[in-house]
Amino acid sequence: MKTFDELYRELLEKTASADATSGTVKLVESGVHAIGKKVVEEAAEVWMAAEYEGPDRTAEEISQLLYHLQVMMIASKITLDDVYRRL
Repeated sequence: MKTFDELYRELLEKTASADATSGTVKLVESGVHAIGKKVVEEAAEVWMAAEYEGPDRTAEEISQLLYHLQVMMIASKITLDDVYRRL
């Protein structure tokens, strides 16, 4: 299990390594448009899971949405502190 902050640090490390085999690196390199499409897709899946699939499936979809949001943050050069200041 990892926290939101731990996930962000892990994703930063992955992108800093520029490992061409990393799905995260490939996604960041695809740009904010492609990442944004994934964010919208995952948000819809969260909603559908909450409506029809129960809490376990909803939690799984939320975790995928959080991942894609953090990938968007990295691609957009937004830090955790940038987000936390606005909460």
